[in-house]
Amino acid sequence: MYTQSKAEELGVLGFVQNLDDGTVKIVAAGEDNKVDALIDWAKSGSPPAEVKDLQTEVMEYREGEFDRFEIRRFRPN
Repeated sequence: MYTQSKAEELGVLGFVQNLDDGTVKIVAAGEDNKVDALIDWAKSGSPPAEVKDLQTEVMEYREGEFDRFEIRRFRPN
């Protein structure tokens, strides 16, 4: 909820997802400076979060892949 709110505030598209190992996956698309601002925010995380490590990966964005920033529920295989 916190990440979604911050992404929406910044105008970033994509999703956030809590994984079963306790990590959080964020996929973000938008203007570089806005995505960078979301990454900077994620370094400290939401108020109840304890961020131990942050890894980033640049990926190619496919136009129209996202139309908003959403919370995705984890579904184990």
